[in-house]
Amino acid sequence: MTQAAAASQPAVKAAQPARQAPDTADGVLPGLWYLAACSADLKPGRMLGKTLFGAPVLLGRTRDGAAFALRDLCPHRGVRLSEGRFDGAEIACPFHGWRFGANGACKRVPSLAPGQQIDLNQIATPAYSVSEGQGCIWIKAPGADGAAAHGPEASAPEIPEIGERAPKVSVSLRFETDMDNAVFGLLDPAHGPYVHQSRLWRRPDKLADKEKRYAPSDLGFTMLRHPPSSNSVIYKFLGDAPTTEISFRLPGVRLEHVRVGSGHICNFTAMTPIDGARTEVTNLLYWTTPALDLLTPFIHAYARRFLGQDQWIIGLQNETKPFAPDTMLIRDADALQRWYLRLKDAWRRAVREERAFVNPIEPATLRWRT
Repeated sequence: MTQAAAASQPAVKAAQPARQAPDTADGVLPGLWYLAACSADLKPGRMLGKTLFGAPVLLGRTRDGAAFALRDLCPHRGVRLSEGRFDGAEIACPFHGWRFGANGACKRVPSLAPGQQIDLNQIATPAYSVSEGQGCIWIKAPGADGAAAHGPEASAPEIPEIGERAPKVSVSLRFETDMDNAVFGLLDPAHGPYVHQSRLWRRPDKLADKEKRYAPSDLGFTMLRHPPSSNSVIYKFLGDAPTTEISFRLPGVRLEHVRVGSGHICNFTAMTPIDGARTEVTNLLYWTTPALDLLTPFIHAYARRFLGQDQWIIGLQNETKPFAPDTMLIRDADALQRWYLRLKDAWRRAVREERAFVNPIEPATLRWRT
């Protein structure tokens, strides 16, 4: 049965297990790029310690401006290197002063006495592949054993039509939930009127029928370009007949690209697993219309409130999680979550079989009310 045919079937009646095991350190999709930080958060000669993929990660920027990422553990005694000193070229471990370069290689062991020898080429902390652009620092997830992933190739996400601009607005919050559940909320088209209470957003008493066309796209799927919802007040402020296109790609990236005349507004959300029970959610907004610059403080406050409402509903879910181990998914409003699980499974199979990724999503038309 094609996706289009499946979309016309009635809603399922019974609860169905909807998620695979939460993404833990060995469940992260290897070979894909995850947002590690915004470029503005990492000045030259500085470093930042985080937990990503269930592991300690050190992000740094050399004095020359190059970003890098290392496993944040000294191989000597397991202390976080990010608690040490960084001179813009080498990191000194806070425990014994062992020094490491931006590539993770050990450069010096200060405790060695004259005449004592040690092969520094055998000492290193693993480095992650890093890609930086458009104000974002991305790191590539390794395989489950920490080695480089084989099989399908993927590039870091790129936001269209904004060149090398950095985001005008950046909001990042920690969600107390696993990656899958966070992405489920990202893809949910029907929760807006109930969770995102705002005069600028559609209300529960203003629901309208939606019918949207979808097509497969790079590592995911896209809601094809269309005029935005007439019952969303915020779009009315843009004027000039805006159109929007919404895409999703693995591992957990959503982009809403709005065209208004010759201008572009890109609402970009990226999710990165901290560990199997927590997810970092970052919302970035870009635009090419200078007039919007005057509204930056208001847009920032609105974006933080909007993301905070999603964080709040996750908190409500957590209160009853022991009593609701399974998740119900209905058609068509929850079709995108099913597609996400299919995409994950297809990527894992491609990595396991060391072959190119084949997108399993077919063109479809989905209908719901929101």
